[in-house]
Amino acid sequence: MTFHLRDATLADLSAITGIYRDSVLHGCASYEIKPPDEAEMTTRFEAIASKGYPYIVAEDEEGSILGYAYASAFRTRPAYRWLVEDSIYLAPEARGQGIGKALLQELLRRCEALGFRQMVAVIGGASPASVALHAGLGFAITGTLKGTGFKHGQWLDTVIMQIGLGEGTDTAPDMAAYPGSLFIE
Repeated sequence: MTFHLRDATLADLSAITGIYRDSVLHGCASYEIKPPDEAEMTTRFEAIASKGYPYIVAEDEEGSILGYAYASAFRTRPAYRWLVEDSIYLAPEARGQGIGKALLQELLRRCEALGFRQMVAVIGGASPASVALHAGLGFAITGTLKGTGFKHGQWLDTVIMQIGLGEGTDTAPDMAAYPGSLFIE
């Protein structure tokens, strides 16, 4: 399958909403039960994009959105600003085609270039495919939270994975550079 990656735009929100809807209704990656509508997804997109976090889509030759990925704050307290959390969702027909890997590689590249020092994946349902994707790109499992969600008639675990970006924790970050400017101390 041929595809390319690009920045997501407001025009992509209908497709993004549809992909997420399928994941909410049929998967365990998201612990939401009721899929948000396009207005809510637009609000979420704008909150992430307005802070300068990367938000990208994979698009096929015909212009159809196959998947999307973004980085966002793991927590909002200022000391966490060097850490981002990734999110990746794929259309059912796009799974197993290398699109998730390409999206995550690009997200890692962009987050490192922005100056983030760590990325964490919070994998709902302990999805074997998502764990394998992250492990294949160097993430390590840092913990498993047992029985954190109940969806589709079953208890779900959450796997936490992490990877260092750039100099990681070897040096102090440049407090004057982004993401240092995300919060005022």
